[in-house]
Amino acid sequence: MTGTSTRAPALPAPPSRDVASLPRRLFTPLTSSGLRGWIGPIIVMVIGGLLRFVNLGQPNAIIFDETYYPKDALSLLRFGYERQLVEGANDLILASDGNWRTLDVFTETAAFVVHPPLGKWTIAVGEYLFGMTPFGWRFAVAVLGTLSILMVARITRRLTRSDLIGTLAGLLLAVEGMHLVLSRTGLLDLILMFWVLAAFGLLLLDRDRTRRLLAERVSRDGIDAMATEWGPRLGLRPYRWAAAVALGLACSVKWSGLWFLAFFAIMSVVWDISARRAVGVRRPWVATILRDAPVAAVSMVAIAAVVYLASWSGWLLTDGGYDRAWAAGQPPSFIPSALRSLIHYHGQAWNFHVGLDSGHSYDSNALSWPFMTRPTALYWDAIKDGSRGCPTDNCAAEVLALGNPIIWWAAVFALIHQVWRWLGRRDWRSGAVLVGVAAGWVPWLIYLDRTIFTFYTVVYVPFVVMALSMSLGTVLGPSTASAKRRRDGSIAVGLFLLVVIAAAWWFYPIWTGEVIPYESWRLRMWMPTWT
Repeated sequence: MTGTSTRAPALPAPPSRDVASLPRRLFTPLTSSGLRGWIGPIIVMVIGGLLRFVNLGQPNAIIFDETYYPKDALSLLRFGYERQLVEGANDLILASDGNWRTLDVFTETAAFVVHPPLGKWTIAVGEYLFGMTPFGWRFAVAVLGTLSILMVARITRRLTRSDLIGTLAGLLLAVEGMHLVLSRTGLLDLILMFWVLAAFGLLLLDRDRTRRLLAERVSRDGIDAMATEWGPRLGLRPYRWAAAVALGLACSVKWSGLWFLAFFAIMSVVWDISARRAVGVRRPWVATILRDAPVAAVSMVAIAAVVYLASWSGWLLTDGGYDRAWAAGQPPSFIPSALRSLIHYHGQAWNFHVGLDSGHSYDSNALSWPFMTRPTALYWDAIKDGSRGCPTDNCAAEVLALGNPIIWWAAVFALIHQVWRWLGRRDWRSGAVLVGVAAGWVPWLIYLDRTIFTFYTVVYVPFVVMALSMSLGTVLGPSTASAKRRRDGSIAVGLFLLVVIAAAWWFYPIWTGEVIPYESWRLRMWMPTWT
């Protein structure tokens, strides 16, 4: 595992504001070069991949909302749209040989579904490769979960200028229970998280590129040339456009991706304001809002909309989808009939979502999410006959979507620390990570009476571990600190990591559905609300 980069402290202080330092503070390389910066992230990705892929097909069952999405994915593979299922479809699937081409579990009637198709198409990739089996419908999700560990490590490393802190963030995500459980389950939320994380990383690249170009102009033309009312144009933004594609893909998995589109677009514009201020533009807010913000908004929304519409191509290019022919019975319009039918379909799905208030034994209030007080049991089986390797006459097997409690409880304090760094130290990195958390959590506070679940937190788990790793970087201390300060910080962080890893070892059986004695299961229920 790599050590702290010698280029800058783990969490360097904001640079000075003298004119001579403008090119340097506009663009300072945030990563070391060569293989060194990849070794740690790849190691923790491999560790996380092993935790996610070992016995991925267990439990050999359809768990929680796998009763919807893998079957919808199979229908997309077969017909291009979702169909209703015959009675007993779950049993037929589990008893079959997994051949998706011949498995007959569908009626001729289209099904009403309330989530866009991309997440189900993603699940379908694994079914196409490995069949309609638990391993098959979980495979693609596990791949994205594993890759996201590498992404978090590299993104955090870019934020902190530290190989060590980046690797630490990747390790925390590798042993984080919510991320691990959702990586091993054929649900949509981990797929949504992947594209949100990709968009965040691409916007960081856009920020670096824009500041580098501005720094080059300052070096070439001088600072006085920048100090105008409007300042220079920021040019083409390929990384921002790529981020818009990723956000469009996120929206194509779940509509909650729209929140990230809005939050991230605003964040990117604020970064432009900061860049203009750094080069001496006289009115950076006005210049950015009038010159850059409209272009950013239109381009990002337009790109995301096109990507989202393309994700419905299976429904648009076939005739059997739910309400596909609705427009045929309506008055003529200049809007193409297929698009009118799709808009009508979306209206019905929206009404379903906003009216979803039926009770559920595992629903949880979003205010409780940071404390992991009400995790979701995705699977439960009591074994009382000594089967399945049960060493006693009373065993249990559970898949509990429970975050690593040590990470989550420590992150409460880390997030408060990052708020202080953002407001008190004007650290843009803290603000960026907080935006990711806010986009994934704050909107759900609007729906406190709606049926929602704690595992929705997986979409912002990467930002939680980024915040925690950045705060741990502060505990470690800067590379310029005394030897005693660094030693004490290293001991504190090392002990914390040992506790985190011990907790992951302790909870791994109930994250993965292992058969354990019932008393061992009870010992893992630290709160009465976990049962």
